[in-house]
Amino acid sequence: MSVKTERPAPARATFWPDVGASLVVFLVALPLCVGVAVASGVPAELGIITGVVGGLVVGLLPGSTMQVSGPAAGLTVLVADTVAAHGLGALGLIVLGAGLLQMAMGLLRLGRWFRAISPAVVQGMLAGIGLVLVLGQLYPFAGQDQPATTGDKISGLVDLARTAVTTPVGLSGLAVGVLTLVVAWLWKRTPLRFVPGMLVAVVVASAVGMLLPVPRISVGPLTDVVALVDFSLLDVGVLGAMLTFALVASAESLFSAAAVDRMHSGPRTKYDKELVAQGVGNTVCGVLGALPMTAVIVRSASNVDAGARTRLSRVLHGVWLLVFVVLLPDVLSYVPLAVLAALLVQAGWKLLAFRQVLDLARADRAEAAVLVLTAGLIVLTDLLTGTLVGLLAAVVKTAWDMSRLTVTVTAHGEDHHHVAVRGNATFLKLPALLETLEALPDSRVRVDLTAVHHLDQACGQAIDHWAARRNGVELIHPVSD
Repeated sequence: MSVKTERPAPARATFWPDVGASLVVFLVALPLCVGVAVASGVPAELGIITGVVGGLVVGLLPGSTMQVSGPAAGLTVLVADTVAAHGLGALGLIVLGAGLLQMAMGLLRLGRWFRAISPAVVQGMLAGIGLVLVLGQLYPFAGQDQPATTGDKISGLVDLARTAVTTPVGLSGLAVGVLTLVVAWLWKRTPLRFVPGMLVAVVVASAVGMLLPVPRISVGPLTDVVALVDFSLLDVGVLGAMLTFALVASAESLFSAAAVDRMHSGPRTKYDKELVAQGVGNTVCGVLGALPMTAVIVRSASNVDAGARTRLSRVLHGVWLLVFVVLLPDVLSYVPLAVLAALLVQAGWKLLAFRQVLDLARADRAEAAVLVLTAGLIVLTDLLTGTLVGLLAAVVKTAWDMSRLTVTVTAHGEDHHHVAVRGNATFLKLPALLETLEALPDSRVRVDLTAVHHLDQACGQAIDHWAARRNGVELIHPVSD
């Protein structure tokens, strides 16, 4: 008798898909790295360094296969406030401490607790991020810097539209951005669709953009901004910032892992190992004085959507960041910001997932409400606040669902009553249940518990004690397997 074992896919079957995906992720990561740094009030190069570390260091470590790490938009306000309070020189020390705390939490196996996340919260998180992303990336189409807050982004849409259609820079950026989206959409319908469509779109649109007055990428040498850790800045405030960064970055990374795991059918994230990997990455970023990192849902979703097979794609995206920024900075100057904005608009639109939202609304309105609440608060506040409130709402909804109990009394003549109990019989509904049972007249009573999904000890004992005090009571319990 021979046993047939399944062989893993040959390396050549995954290599080229991973290479193509890594290039797509690189193109998505580049504007995010720069944009997050600028929004955080620090040099743009610090965002690039964090992106490189996310690829070359975290990308090699176990934990998640498809998740991509780098500077995150959800940390921009936190970084900006911290730099304002403690100075740019303390940023590396704070990130270093946060990374060490993350590694400790992972080694203590605390990462697994982040797996208990409602699907509605995850979808709401993706939708909220998608909305914020699309809103922000509309501005580079018209050659403008995106406002710092979501409220300003919304209030500035009218002026943005006017600028986009009345100025040479606005018209050129709009044309290049739309061209990028159209080429990417059409390329998927060609026989050569095994080549990532967004790569083709970037090349075509960048070539056209050379003839138009559009803003382009500009990044200086990375060595000019590297600053080693200054331990003399350590104080109580810095220690508090370390803890805050560790908790926020860990939450965002592991919430992202839950979302990414729902996007693909490959290996699931090992939460504790992923938390250690994120800690190692932040420790390295701290030593270099760079921005803090988290797993980034936009890059991760792009990685999955581009057909990545292994963690090689996320490692290579770090290689491309390093090579192009260090060795080929002039090449980046040919890529219009509007082209990169178009990539992010497409990624944000996919994260909205309107069809899944509508399906959820039809199936469970309460779950849909949790989704809308989560997404709305992410847009109005920030990623962490929206997600945590969404989680709280999901817990409240679950508690409400678990406490639903229906008691129906049917009289069969004057001396026989039938009581049907349905739902979840927990101590929360015990007073109402006993009130109904004790109000029954002195007659034969049949209590049917077969439709009870959950009967806790408090309710079970109370029903048994009530039945023992009366004559002619028949209890019908659910049939156990």
